[in-house]
Amino acid sequence: MVRALRVFAWVMGAACVAIGLFHVIGGNAAIPGEADAGATLDSLGRFFGAIFAGYGLVWLWAARQDPVPAHVVRWLAAVFLLGGVGRLLSLAVHGWPHPFQVVLAVIELVLPPVWFWLADADERASSVRPTAPTP
Repeated sequence: MVRALRVFAWVMGAACVAIGLFHVIGGNAAIPGEADAGATLDSLGRFFGAIFAGYGLVWLWAARQDPVPAHVVRWLAAVFLLGGVGRLLSLAVHGWPHPFQVVLAVIELVLPPVWFWLADADERASSVRPTAPTP
């Protein structure tokens, strides 16, 4: 479980940084079907891309800690879940988005329970690991 937590945290962090930078660099072109969405959405997308890259950096920071801090993993999972809830609200108000956005919504709603389940795996394992005697 500890290895899964660390690997998933690294993958999540790297993916979020890459996706965020893709949006910062690509602007509207990074949004399926919205290449001509205009300056306002381009600005918004690039801004949120930077925020998402920062979110990914926090995942990478958490993955490097020993033990991986459960409270940080839970907060990051909660933020991700909130993004999925936001997509559900959008679906209720505006209807179905591009199919790729539906796939992202499913990911954002399915992964957080896994994170909540794995969150304290490293802290639990650390509490039972023998510590080196101090001289």
